[in-house]
Amino acid sequence: MNNSIEEFDICIVGASIAGNYLSYLLSETDLNIVVVEEHKDIGIPFQCAGIISQKISDLIDLPTKIIKNRVDIAKLVAPSGKVIELSGNERPFIIDRVALDKHFYILAKDNANITFYVSEKVQSIKIIKNGIDQSVLIETSQRALRVKVVIGCDGPTSFVGSVVNVRNKLLYATQIRIKAKFEENKAVLIFNPRWKELFGWIVPESNSIFRIGLASSDKIKQKFDIFLRMLNIDYREKIDQQGGLIPYGMMNKCAFDNILLLGDAAGQVKATTGGGIIMLLSAAKIASNCIKKAFKKNNFSQQFLKKNYEIPCRASIGNQLKIHFLIRKILESLDTAEFHSFFKIIKQTHIEQMISIYGDMDFPRKLAVKMLRTPVVVKFLLKFIIRRPVLLLRLLFNFLLT
Repeated sequence: MNNSIEEFDICIVGASIAGNYLSYLLSETDLNIVVVEEHKDIGIPFQCAGIISQKISDLIDLPTKIIKNRVDIAKLVAPSGKVIELSGNERPFIIDRVALDKHFYILAKDNANITFYVSEKVQSIKIIKNGIDQSVLIETSQRALRVKVVIGCDGPTSFVGSVVNVRNKLLYATQIRIKAKFEENKAVLIFNPRWKELFGWIVPESNSIFRIGLASSDKIKQKFDIFLRMLNIDYREKIDQQGGLIPYGMMNKCAFDNILLLGDAAGQVKATTGGGIIMLLSAAKIASNCIKKAFKKNNFSQQFLKKNYEIPCRASIGNQLKIHFLIRKILESLDTAEFHSFFKIIKQTHIEQMISIYGDMDFPRKLAVKMLRTPVVVKFLLKFIIRRPVLLLRLLFNFLLT
């Protein structure tokens, strides 16, 4: 390692979509930014089903070459085999996730104020106090860096997060891409008690190639084998395979002295689906504004960063993520008969139409309020809660803590 210390204003740890988009947002400033990425190739390993709501077009200028397909219908399959098909204003994109990560890397990397160090791992982070002034000393596998602020965009097992004692509860996920015969306009979500923490999925990348995956808290290989057999899919015919970890829960604390967390590192992930791109893009804009204010005021305290980043994040996406978590805890607690009953309620009432009108992949609050005004749903939930008083207490405790 070089004994000299390189000086920057900002260090972004992780060059996936979170880190690259944030560096792009900050590229218009005169701040000196270094991005440290442990992998050689940006966007690799690919760890995402790649289905994302059309709201992404409101947040970024999405290149058409990144879009592989669009789906019109979400097909939900209960453990009993009962099916609901939902359609509406949402026409989610199926994207090339690697290309999305690289897109903002390409836009950011040629800016004179941004430096990318790849194949380089952050090994230590220390706050250095010099009177009333503070800086952060970072040691990587190849060099030492000194900065004013560090942003952890380093994923579910964030090293930056571990420095401030933030650790995510994790799900294991695996996925294959395979040539198969399914419907190209439908994303299929298959619920089963064996993988109750999320679901199995079939996502159409094109009319002939499909992404088939599963997420669970344990025994992922064994459960994925079962899932593929259910679908009559021969694993040996796969084109390729991806795997990864998904944060599970609600948004973490994400502002500390001289340190911010963003994206998976901050738990800014929907517990209902495991997706988080819309959330992290929204949070990155808040983080960018916060960082600009921090340098203008020369204030990198936890109090300042919390006021200008964490609190606005909780107001804009954190409360929505709480609703996702509540929905997820209900879904994973349903037994097969209750799942069947719930699907039956949706099919036999106006709720199916309500979901089509008010359904939102990312911001479910409006739909949740509408459904709670429906007597049959309230009756179902009351029965559910009466049978599980301990679960209710745990949820209330979690909500009060966050």
